[in-house]
Amino acid sequence: MSKQSTSFSALCERVLATPRKSKRCVVALAGAPGSGKSTLADRLAQWLSDCGTSTQVVPMDGFHLDNRLLREMGLLDRKGAPETFDSQGFGRLVAALGAETPVYYPVFDRSRDIAIAGAGVLDTECDTVIVEGNYLLLDAPDWRNLSNLWDLKVNLTVPETVLRQRLVDRWLAEGLAPKDAMARAEGNDLANARRCIAESLPCDVAFENTDGLN
Repeated sequence: MSKQSTSFSALCERVLATPRKSKRCVVALAGAPGSGKSTLADRLAQWLSDCGTSTQVVPMDGFHLDNRLLREMGLLDRKGAPETFDSQGFGRLVAALGAETPVYYPVFDRSRDIAIAGAGVLDTECDTVIVEGNYLLLDAPDWRNLSNLWDLKVNLTVPETVLRQRLVDRWLAEGLAPKDAMARAEGNDLANARRCIAESLPCDVAFENTDGLN
């Protein structure tokens, strides 16, 4: 059963108190597109590091399949959906995060819309890993296998009306016209967001993102 945490400090203390299965504490920070995962993950990692717990963020986005493959699969217009990621490769990475050193992982370059292999590294000093992504708690083939790998499962909760506006604003910032930004948000992003919410496995902490993290 999930527990509601409405304060950032309470979430930080929960991470520090979490028992770990291996050398490192591995935290899943899941949430729908536009829920504020990246900002919260960075803020949490900074707070923990400032407290003396060396922490790094590992994003799931580096496992986007290449556009060429998605085009061949007929999935380019659904980029960002669960089936457009290398879920098995991501699972292998998560399994290595707890103990292996060093661990190299791909990073997604949004400006070029491509994943870059081996662009990130988990160093030997890292004590805690914050993994952030949409589908870390998804109850679907391959994805549900991740559940036993997390030491702590955190799920961001944001009302759909807020998600919609954030997603539209994100596309507007990319230079799309208002009509096109709304179409992108409604046509793909919100479909993925609804799936994240409807098909989510239980979490340890449900963090209500009400303070504007985005």
